[in-house]
Amino acid sequence: MDRQVEATHTASKPDPSKAPRHVMCRAALWGIGGFLGCGYFAWISFSHITRGEYDWPHDAWTAATYIVWIILLTGLVFDTRCLRERLFFGVLVVNFVIGCGLTLWRTIPAADVRAARIGTGALWALAALLSLTTLHNSGAKSRAPRADG
Repeated sequence: MDRQVEATHTASKPDPSKAPRHVMCRAALWGIGGFLGCGYFAWISFSHITRGEYDWPHDAWTAATYIVWIILLTGLVFDTRCLRERLFFGVLVVNFVIGCGLTLWRTIPAADVRAARIGTGALWALAALLSLTTLHNSGAKSRAPRADG
């Protein structure tokens, strides 16, 4: 007696290391929070310019704070696999590196601080807009690739 064995299709579980990792795209709250926070810092940066305030803090605590943020944001850049999030965190890293450099540069001329405030304000505004791009797929579940039998 010949017996036909049915081909059974076992659904393999997706490898968690290959699954897309999203930090901000999972919930709209993160994108909105990023927009509001970055928008606030852009407004602060440009308000310094309009009031003619070109001072920059040069203390060790400020430098240490920048370094902690740079490390944290760099980790987030490499942790996520979402291009929109990488761009958002990357712009923030660049902004914090500039801020840290200005903090460590004690003899920076006021004209350079003014230019840096304009540049960092523009980076904050760009980051605010990039955070809104993470709202596109908020709440959407990532789909596993279909296996055609």
